[in-house]
Amino acid sequence: MSGSITDVPGIEVGHAQDPEAGTGCTVVLCRQGAVPGVDSRGGAPATRETDCLRPENMVPAVHAVFLTGGSAYGLDCAGGVMRFLEERRIGFDIGVAVVPIVAGAALNDLAFAAPKRRPDAAMGYEACANASSGESRQGNVGAGTGACIGRFAGNARGMVKGGLGTASTRVGKLIVGAIVAVNCNGDVIDPDTAETLAGTLTPDGSRVAGARNLLTAADYRGGFPANTTIGVVATNAALTKAGATRVAMNAHDGYAHAIQPVHTMGDCDVIFCLGAGAPGAPAADLTQVGAIAAWTMAGAIVNAVRAAESLHGVPSFRELRGRA
Repeated sequence: MSGSITDVPGIEVGHAQDPEAGTGCTVVLCRQGAVPGVDSRGGAPATRETDCLRPENMVPAVHAVFLTGGSAYGLDCAGGVMRFLEERRIGFDIGVAVVPIVAGAALNDLAFAAPKRRPDAAMGYEACANASSGESRQGNVGAGTGACIGRFAGNARGMVKGGLGTASTRVGKLIVGAIVAVNCNGDVIDPDTAETLAGTLTPDGSRVAGARNLLTAADYRGGFPANTTIGVVATNAALTKAGATRVAMNAHDGYAHAIQPVHTMGDCDVIFCLGAGAPGAPAADLTQVGAIAAWTMAGAIVNAVRAAESLHGVPSFRELRGRA
């Protein structure tokens, strides 16, 4: 166990990023196909192919999920992911062609560094080409490259660097993994210690102001709609599409454990679930798998913030801790 979503057999992760532009893309591949589920709870979703993942619809498996920066422009990454999979004859066979099922979600990092340089099809392809079952990097990588935390005062003041995080949990034969790009509006809090790790800073930039203080202030003028947390949970348990959807729903509890407030009107806040169980996979107790998915997702969020590094003038948790 490496502490990564790639601990789930059949799951590969690849990244591509442009640190100068402050953006990037992360791809989660399941070349053999995975039973999919999705749950979107934010008020400003930027997603692709979520309807086909719903339990009542036909598609039985998904072959890749991508997480990207660039807001809705970043959904262009899908073209590169599709091309990579098509070249390898991976997809849904419709007779005249193989159609890869590629779902994804985008976060808004346009204001971070270079708003006109966004993830595109070439970056999506590159992320796939970089994918491996041993990838476990965190912080300023892939979709976490331009992620920032705390925008209740807008982009002009007081953000903390977000990033990409991953985690895994094993209980007997059951494995649950999570990967997440943390670009949230609310404070990130370590649920194990109750320590506030990141959020909107005070005017002097010395500490986190506290989302509750900002939201209840007499001069509060509304949140800033440039935030989102997007992630994937995967498991080796045998799931149906309905079961995968339920696990994705439960995994949002992990967001709530670690982000306060979460699911605001300016957030995309989506979680995909991949049931990668092969023949002979452990049967899924949805209560168990869903609870473990939530705890694992919360751990991935904390890992993202602790691993992030300062970039383009936005301080990291580690830098702020060093100032104290």
